[in-house]
Amino acid sequence: MDAHRPSAVVGAGTLGRRIALMLARGGDDVRITDPDPAQRADAAAYLREHGADVTTTSDLAAAVSAAWLVVEAAPERLEVKRPLFAELSALAPPDAVLATNSSSYPSSALVDVVERPERLLNLHFYMPPERNAVEVMSCGRTDPAVVQRLMAVLPDYGLIPFEVRRESTGFIYNRIWAAIKREALAVVEEGVATPEEVDRLFCLNLGASSGPFARMDAVGLDVVLDIEEHYAAERPGIPEEPRRLLRRLVAERRLGRKTGRGFYDYGQE
Repeated sequence: MDAHRPSAVVGAGTLGRRIALMLARGGDDVRITDPDPAQRADAAAYLREHGADVTTTSDLAAAVSAAWLVVEAAPERLEVKRPLFAELSALAPPDAVLATNSSSYPSSALVDVVERPERLLNLHFYMPPERNAVEVMSCGRTDPAVVQRLMAVLPDYGLIPFEVRRESTGFIYNRIWAAIKREALAVVEEGVATPEEVDRLFCLNLGASSGPFARMDAVGLDVVLDIEEHYAAERPGIPEEPRRLLRRLVAERRLGRKTGRGFYDYGQE
C-alpha cells in the first residue's frame, strides 16, 4: 500500500470489479480498465452500488500510470495474459507490483515477457467481499520482500492472505475444490443425480450455503471449463466426462448467472 499512489485492476469482469472494490475500500485511488464498454459500465454500476469511487477507463497506459500495484483479471487464457503482461511491463512504473489473478496459471508462465520478474507474482482472489481469502504465490523470481509486503498490507484491505510456499497449479484451496467440483460434474454427467440434488445434499451434509453447481454458475461455466482444460493438459489421467458436460453448456451459451442460465435458470439479468 502506498498512500500517494493509485492501484489498477486490468479487467472489469465479475472478479475484476470485486478486486477493485476491496482496493478502494482499503483507501486506494483505484483505476479499473477494460476494452469492453459494456463491462466498464457494468463495473461502474456495481462499484457505485457498493459505495466505491473508482475510475473506469479503456486506456491501459492511463490506468497503470504511477500505480504501486497492478492486478490482472483478464480471461483465463495464457494467449491473452502473455501479451498483456508484456504491455504492463512496458507501461507500469518499474517498481510496480505486477500481479495476476489467474486461478490456474502460475506467474512463472509470464516471467519471460516481463522486464522485472522480481515484481511479478500471483495474487489469487476468490469472490470478495463475501470470500476474502487471497493466495500469494511467487513466480520463482519474486523478491521475497515484495511477497512479505503484500502479506503485511493485504489485511488493511479486508483480505486474509495465505502464502503458497511452493509453485502449485491451483494454489491451495482450488486444488482441493477442483476434486470436489470434478466429481460433482461426473455424478451429473453419468445420470446419477441432478445438479439441484447434488447441491442440496452438499449443503445438508456440510452446512454450506451453496453447492458446487450454484458456485460454478456464479464463477461462469466458460471460466470453469478453461480451468479444467488447463488442469487436464497439465495432469494426465483427469477424466473427460466433467469437461464434456461443461463443453455442451458453454456451446449453448449457458454460462451461469452472467447469461441468466447455466445449471440453474436465473432469468434475464
